[in-house]
Amino acid sequence: MFIQTESTPNPATLKFLPGQSVLEVGTADFPSAEGAEASPLAARIFRVPGVSGVFLGNDFVTVTKADATEWDHVKPAILGAIMEHYQSGQPVMADAGGGTSGHADHSGEDSEIVSQIKELLDTRVRPAVAQDGGDITFHGFERGVVYLHMQGACAGCPSSTITLKMGIENLLRHYIPEVTEVRPVGL
Repeated sequence: MFIQTESTPNPATLKFLPGQSVLEVGTADFPSAEGAEASPLAARIFRVPGVSGVFLGNDFVTVTKADATEWDHVKPAILGAIMEHYQSGQPVMADAGGGTSGHADHSGEDSEIVSQIKELLDTRVRPAVAQDGGDITFHGFERGVVYLHMQGACAGCPSSTITLKMGIENLLRHYIPEVTEVRPVGL
């Protein structure tokens, strides 16, 4: 098994490509070791000292390291953990399901606008940020403001504010006049 690695715009995050499917559907975000038992793969990666976050995508695993940790020290152990997982035959997720679409549900008078927002995120934004090892999901819409949750490499990335304001906000405002602003939310 050959696992490729790619840098991301976030210096604290690396993208690992195992050369096979990670999640069939959606994504799974583990911003801390708590809750990682839902994924045998994420739990195994969190056993590597210095790992502070794991994000699973369709064909990649994004790992975030602690600030005091150097990539040279943890990268070999992370590669080993991923390889061990795939050789073990265990599923990526403990339940037979997989990841989730990540979008929050929204009903009410703005449901048509929210549907357009989610469609643009799914077709234009999410594929682009997945290339960088992250994901952006819909969290809410209120009085013209779209609230988005940033995951994986996007969470804590120095360039995420620019991506959010200059890229996503401009895109949504162009196609949906009711959108006036885009803001990040932390969960």
